[in-house]
Amino acid sequence: MERLERSNKRDGVARAAAGRPPTIRGVAERAGVSKSLVSLVLQGSPRVSDAKRRAVLDAIDELGYRPNAAARSLVARRTHTVGVLLNDLRNPWFVDLLDGLNSVLHDHGLRMLMADGRLDRRAGQDVARTFQELRVDGLVVVGTLPDTGGLAEVAERLPTVIAGNHEPRLPHVDIVANDDERGARLATEHLISLGHRRIAHIAGRGVVGTLRRRGFEAAVRAHGLHTAAVVESADGTEEGGYRAAVRLLNPARRTERPTAVFAFNDISGVGALSAAQELGLTVPVDLSLVGYDNTYLARIRHLWLTSVNNASHEVGRRAARCLLNRMAGNDAPTGKNPPTGTNPPADHQLVAPELEIRGSTAPPPAA
Repeated sequence: MERLERSNKRDGVARAAAGRPPTIRGVAERAGVSKSLVSLVLQGSPRVSDAKRRAVLDAIDELGYRPNAAARSLVARRTHTVGVLLNDLRNPWFVDLLDGLNSVLHDHGLRMLMADGRLDRRAGQDVARTFQELRVDGLVVVGTLPDTGGLAEVAERLPTVIAGNHEPRLPHVDIVANDDERGARLATEHLISLGHRRIAHIAGRGVVGTLRRRGFEAAVRAHGLHTAAVVESADGTEEGGYRAAVRLLNPARRTERPTAVFAFNDISGVGALSAAQELGLTVPVDLSLVGYDNTYLARIRHLWLTSVNNASHEVGRRAARCLLNRMAGNDAPTGKNPPTGTNPPADHQLVAPELEIRGSTAPPPAA
């Protein structure tokens, strides 16, 4: 009789739950415990006996109950999510950086919410404030953003880290980036060591573009080659690289064409490669070419582009660790960062780059 009553009770719960998702009340009824005890089990509390814990877990499995993440977030004042704002999702160098970032965040039970700053800028939305409204636990800004006006305000209330860029410099906002000036020097020194004397640089925008141009110019100046060096401005896209290379390599140009080109990034380098081929030049026989970022594009076999490895995976990992440290100190009940003095000052970390030599560079053609 007792077994029949338990069976009827389970059937009644099942019928009541039909057509709607299972609730914590249903779990409690199925397990024969209170709702507060179910909550303790979900929180992993040690104050629950093994027998009752087992009964609750069995009920959860039988009903297919899924805890309400939003409700738990309101109670815990944590959403276990991190906002990630990128300047352009089309750029492949973000892939490795995000992989490094996510690998550390995932190990600490955090999930990423991503937004494309390029698209949201076009729509006139302030994404940083949107992330704050979504109550994310922290924010990572990846790459160069054209408008950082609202970021300072958000960073006062939300643990924030900048990855892959060197600005803006804000109080208590850590920056983790590649040593772009050093990487540009590595690329240029490589071309000089091969014997190139007429070297051009397809430059990029923003602080990163300025640093890479500075490294290029410092290297050619150190070897007395600055008078023959040429810089063409571009925008970091394949089309921009193509147009800059056409201007550099055009046979109608009055000066001698460069025998080597150092591009701002791999995407620009691919555009320069297309331009060289259209103009009848073979890489690396007639023209050596170096990119930057060491993305998957550089590793495609028929491109096989020499490129500066900017350690983007490590940049992502370090950015995640900086954010975790900031979040650990963000214990004020209002969601604001701790007062000055308890929150450490901003840290600026530079990750050392390396040059990956492939098949797009060789000694210059004989005169």
